[in-house]
Amino acid sequence: MPRDPLFTRPFVLVSLANLFQGLSFFLFIQLPSYLTDLGADEVHIGFIVAVTAIAAVVVRPVIGRALDTGGRRPVILFGGVLNTVATCLYLTIGSLGLWLYVVRIIHGVAEATMFTALFTYGADVVPATRRTEGLALFGVSGLLPIAVGGVIGDLILLWADFDALFLTASGFGLAALLIALSLPERAPELEPGVRRAGFVRAVAQRSLLPIWLVTGTFSLVLSGYFTFLRTFVDKTGVGSVGLFFATYAGTAITLRVLFAWMPSRVGEKRVLFPALFALVAGFVVLAGADSSQHLAVAGVFCGAGHGYAYPILYAFTVTRAPTEDRGSVLAFFSSLFDVGTLLGGPILGAVIAWFGYTTMYLTAAVILAVGVVAYGAWDRRYDHLAVAA
Repeated sequence: MPRDPLFTRPFVLVSLANLFQGLSFFLFIQLPSYLTDLGADEVHIGFIVAVTAIAAVVVRPVIGRALDTGGRRPVILFGGVLNTVATCLYLTIGSLGLWLYVVRIIHGVAEATMFTALFTYGADVVPATRRTEGLALFGVSGLLPIAVGGVIGDLILLWADFDALFLTASGFGLAALLIALSLPERAPELEPGVRRAGFVRAVAQRSLLPIWLVTGTFSLVLSGYFTFLRTFVDKTGVGSVGLFFATYAGTAITLRVLFAWMPSRVGEKRVLFPALFALVAGFVVLAGADSSQHLAVAGVFCGAGHGYAYPILYAFTVTRAPTEDRGSVLAFFSSLFDVGTLLGGPILGAVIAWFGYTTMYLTAAVILAVGVVAYGAWDRRYDHLAVAA
């Protein structure tokens, strides 16, 4: 029997839009260096980054409701316009004053809108019978920007300045918006007698709670490198941002392209737990990194962990979410990464300020390991829920 096709026109279009949106977003991995030039220390940087996360978290319920009631396409287009404007506004920042926080809030709303809407649309167009595989391959469009975004940022800042970086980010955002114009609508239709549960009731479903625990823990520790790798490299002189993220994303992409089938064949949880502990190992390597080779090895471990953990948790979430409330549930799922930044930025930044980078990366490793063990014990009761359900 032929398998349901993955590479349909909507799948390709949403993947391309997500690719360019990701390129726009991941250029801002360089932002801590810009903030340092303006006079911010690690703790201050953590709070500035957290402002974006606060805006993104606050707006998520509105985004989820809009996706479920008004359709996916209008939300994607609104987010694309707002993101293009927000990235241009960085050109008007000259100090650590109030305007910086205003721009960060606008950018946070834009990113939350695009990220949630594109990933909801991606889940819509992937066949349920190939969910984990399809979402893993769709996720490649989000990993490629991690692989090349750091390198592009390094090159821009080598030959130009941050104004050029902000303009490039705006250009990538505009490309995502133009591609999104061709997306057909994917608004879910309610079956007779079915009513939407609403944001709060949908996300409070018991089978989703263990996923929220491990995803929240996962997202919190990601601040260790997404927020602070730039300053780690600047202060220690070890490797480069581009090197780490190239090996990180290269490993994750290789696993997803060549072995996307593995979780479905072997078992999602049999792959998920080793992946999460590979990420723990990556933080341990970062804690002792004193050469470019160590940074590259850490990138491989962290990339292997992210490469499998994210699409499996994503697939679990889609499977357990009611179809009519998918937008709301995925809005909450994606908001956990902003909550992770919101908490992880200040917490890990404070650990750096008081104890240094080595202690911070070891702390991140312990936090994740504890979260994974707790998730494993809690989620055991839901092992009967198949991903392709």
